[in-house]
Amino acid sequence: MNLVKATDRDLIRQYLGGSEAAFEVLLKRHQTKVFSYILYTVKDEDIANDIFQDTFIKVVRTLKRGKYNEEGKFLPWVSRIAHNLIIDHFRRLKKMPTTSGGDDFDIFEIIPSDEQNASDSIEKAQSMSDVKALIKHLPDDQKEVLMMRMYFDMSFKEIAEKTGVSINTALGRMRYALINLRKLIKENNIILTN
Repeated sequence: MNLVKATDRDLIRQYLGGSEAAFEVLLKRHQTKVFSYILYTVKDEDIANDIFQDTFIKVVRTLKRGKYNEEGKFLPWVSRIAHNLIIDHFRRLKKMPTTSGGDDFDIFEIIPSDEQNASDSIEKAQSMSDVKALIKHLPDDQKEVLMMRMYFDMSFKEIAEKTGVSINTALGRMRYALINLRKLIKENNIILTN
C-alpha cells in the first residue's frame, strides 16, 4: 500500500500494526497545520515547539492505548489535544489566550494555487494579501471562528465546543465575519481573482 495516498485511518491502523513509517507520513501530513495553529495562539516559537511535541506525545500514547475512535477525523482530534494543552499553558501563566492575530497567521497558505502564469500568480497573491490585511480588522470572535472553520476545517459543533458557545452563536459569528469581510473588500475596491 502506498502510504502517502493512504487515508489517516489506514495510516493509524498500520502504525498500530507496527509501521513507524505510517506514523511518519501521518505526522508530516498534519504537522504544519497543527504547529501553525499552536504558534498563532501562543505567539512564541519555543513554547509552540514544546506544545507541539507534547501534543504528538499524547497522540502516540492515546493511539497505543487503543483510545482513538474519531471516525477518520484525525486532524480535528489532534487540534483539540493541542487546544487543551494551550489552555493548560495559559492557565499555568494565569491568563487566557487571545486570538487577536499576529502577523504570522496566513489563512490563505492552505488554499491551493493552480495559476498557469506568473502574472496570474502575482495578481492572486496581491488579492489574498489585501484580504488577509482586512481579516485583521474583524472582531476577534469572528476572526477566531473564520480561522477554525477555514484553516482547520473544523465543524461548527467543534468550533462551538472549543470556544464555549452554542452552535448558533458560532454560525452567527461566521456569517457576520463573511458579511464584514465582503463589506471591507467592497469598501477597499479589492478585486478577487480566480
